[in-house]
Amino acid sequence: MQRIGIIGVGEIGRALVDGLCDGVGEPPEIYLSPRGARTAAELAQRYPNDVRVCADNQDVVNRSDVVILAVRPQDRAEALAGLRIGGDRVVVSVLTGVAISELRRTLGTDAPVVRAIPLPSARERRSVTVTCPSHPAVDDLFGGLGGTLPVTDEATLNTFQVLTGTLTTHYRYLTTLADWAARQGIPAESADRYLRGLFQGVGRALGDDTRSMQQLASDHETPKGLNERLRTTWFDPVNAEALTKALDALLADLE
Repeated sequence: MQRIGIIGVGEIGRALVDGLCDGVGEPPEIYLSPRGARTAAELAQRYPNDVRVCADNQDVVNRSDVVILAVRPQDRAEALAGLRIGGDRVVVSVLTGVAISELRRTLGTDAPVVRAIPLPSARERRSVTVTCPSHPAVDDLFGGLGGTLPVTDEATLNTFQVLTGTLTTHYRYLTTLADWAARQGIPAESADRYLRGLFQGVGRALGDDTRSMQQLASDHETPKGLNERLRTTWFDPVNAEALTKALDALLADLE
């Protein structure tokens, strides 16, 4: 089994550890940086036989075969300063918008460097993780967490990164629906319960890959019904164009 090191134990780091360890017969050895100390300590307590918190970031590197860099992009200079990573390691970066060439300059290493976009659903081993470039050790790691989607260039990976950036907008959309229902006199708990059930059903429908997303939309829409009316009056061409421009702006920033 690979020895996995994670530098930066935030939400994604936690999800990776849970996915690799929870209910797994033979989990890998996992070494965590002291950065994000509370979360790292919680994970080490939850998985005492598999997870260790290291003294510092170099200690993580020294103990690991695969080193996952999961710090915030704005913190990378401090977190990676002075790290020595030998060519026998594999570096996996989940830093948004940081090119492989920049990481190589920062780290001064000839080790393989792979960018990846694991999702929080890695904790349930349902994350389709985009990787660039493909690497056997990395594909094996994320393959066990829901599967990999290797791409050949960083421009393509950046496009997928923009799609990932739409996630919290969906949560805010649901919050707006719940707030509207509350203004109609619906108790907050009831609106929350109903919306969770409604959109969990959407998630299950998306699991049917025999139907395109366009087909799913059509199957759930009655001519002149409520769904069609909202789609055509709110999500109209102007709204769709505004979304497209916002996505284009995010992509330009990443590039």
